[in-house]
Amino acid sequence: MAIHQWPADERPREKLLNHGANTLSNAELLAIFLRSGTAKQNAIEVSRSLLAEFGGLSSLLGTDCDRFCQHHGVGNATYVQFQAALELGKRYVAEELSGQQIMLNPGHTRRYLASQLRHYPHEVFACLFLDTRHHLIRFEKLFHGTIDQASVYPREIIKHALKHNASALIFAHNHPSGDAEPSQADISLTRHLKEALALVDIRVLDHVIIGAGQTTSIAERGLM
Repeated sequence: MAIHQWPADERPREKLLNHGANTLSNAELLAIFLRSGTAKQNAIEVSRSLLAEFGGLSSLLGTDCDRFCQHHGVGNATYVQFQAALELGKRYVAEELSGQQIMLNPGHTRRYLASQLRHYPHEVFACLFLDTRHHLIRFEKLFHGTIDQASVYPREIIKHALKHNASALIFAHNHPSGDAEPSQADISLTRHLKEALALVDIRVLDHVIIGAGQTTSIAERGLM
């Protein structure tokens, strides 16, 4: 049955207007962007099949255009709409963080880091550069690939920190496996970088590990 034939309170757009976006399922939210389905499936059914094929929202939004467009009923225009919505979400969280003292808003900080790093299929090491009052100066993704002491270079981090006149840093990297538990290599790397940056009077405040649905603070674990 076509969605326009459903009872008004069950249609995604009307449901959002009457009850709020948080009451919609992932499939219902995606259907709003799809607007229409195919000859055999309505927009919500197409959305459900997308989520099933890719294994969830994160994998769906993190895939490339060619892979996405292999699914029947979607194409370049749909991919562009989804990516635009994803980017708007990232910028919204970034704007929340702008001008605030990072350490006073750890929840905002972690949501921002997760929005930036969660979707990568490989490890990405990033850094928040902070001023003396721990306000955000800049966020940068610095290294890609396996994250360990051999692939993360203190000299490069120091160079970027000095360029931004940063007084403190927060590191973050994702675990593509989805497990946010810090490894021994993560802990060792954090301590190594903390020691190196202390030589130029730059503090390392934390290293946040990004998993599929959670984040872990190495500082909060007392492992710095």
